[in-house]
Amino acid sequence: MLFDSHTHINDKQFDEDRDEVLKRAREEYGVSRILNIGFNRETIPPTLELAEKHDFIYAAVGWHPHDAKDCTVDDLDWLESLTDHPKVVALGEMGLDYHWDHSPRGVQESVFRQQIRLARELDLPIIIHDRDAHEDVVRILREEKAEEVGGVMHCFGGDWNIAEQCLKMNFMIGLGGPVTFKNAKTPKEIARRVPIDRLLVETDAPYLAPHPNRGKRNETGYVRLVAQAVADLKGLSLEEVARYTADNANRLFRIKD
Repeated sequence: MLFDSHTHINDKQFDEDRDEVLKRAREEYGVSRILNIGFNRETIPPTLELAEKHDFIYAAVGWHPHDAKDCTVDDLDWLESLTDHPKVVALGEMGLDYHWDHSPRGVQESVFRQQIRLARELDLPIIIHDRDAHEDVVRILREEKAEEVGGVMHCFGGDWNIAEQCLKMNFMIGLGGPVTFKNAKTPKEIARRVPIDRLLVETDAPYLAPHPNRGKRNETGYVRLVAQAVADLKGLSLEEVARYTADNANRLFRIKD
């Protein structure tokens, strides 16, 4: 019943064994659905190809803040055209990244705002990338009335105050590998405090592998380790967390069983 709500299985790190990784996720780890994220001109086409090839893989398309400097009007028009694809269920990932600053912050903000407006026009949920930019992300979401479509705060890294503001704006909280790390106090607090009907679990594979695989290539099957950590923190069974978070993802992305 597990739903990996954010992965990059199209990444070149999987070129040698992608089919084996997917088979392992389904048969060994119990992953029933995957949302794969395409976030620029290079990653969106293979994301769509994977969704077309596998009935259990869905797609999100968007423009990452790292690549905001390269985003043109034509690119945004292209994103809009892709939302007609039957397997595209969200826009993103989009947002702000003040850690790396690969694109100027003003450009990041402009591309972020344009994608939120597009999502509101199309009535699609959005997937938010927020690294070291919590206050600005929340402010922009509020100013652009993002609560009208909602979405998920991918790999949430903020504190409870930020989480509360996001929850009030109709966003779910996505938890990944960091919630399994021994000294990650804030992610563990978030896992305990966010209502189970507002949580999603994810891998962000091939990045951020959970304990005990930290530092290695992440796999979408490892979402089971994330779900188990959440279950332990909440005093629930793995099966309960898997069912709740899968139901949450299906509801958010409007995927019918």
